[in-house]
Amino acid sequence: MKNLFLSLALVTLLVSCKEETKEKLDAAKDAVTEEMKNTIDSAKIKAASELDTLKQKTKSKVDSLKVKSAEQMEETAKKLKESVKK
Repeated sequence: MKNLFLSLALVTLLVSCKEETKEKLDAAKDAVTEEMKNTIDSAKIKAASELDTLKQKTKSKVDSLKVKSAEQMEETAKKLKESVKK
């Protein structure tokens, strides 16, 4: 009879521990999932910011090169006109 009560008490204890453990695991899983989502969102924002910065730098370099090449073309055109006049 004692063995039956001890066995029943042990089974009850294991079942209650199992439920608590499952709840803890679910909570931990939810926390990890939320943390991963936040990390991914943060990485997306950072990547978008870096991409925008790179686009702006590239555009400014291209614009600068356009201006320089236009100046060089004007200078070359002036030299060509002068050489034709001579």
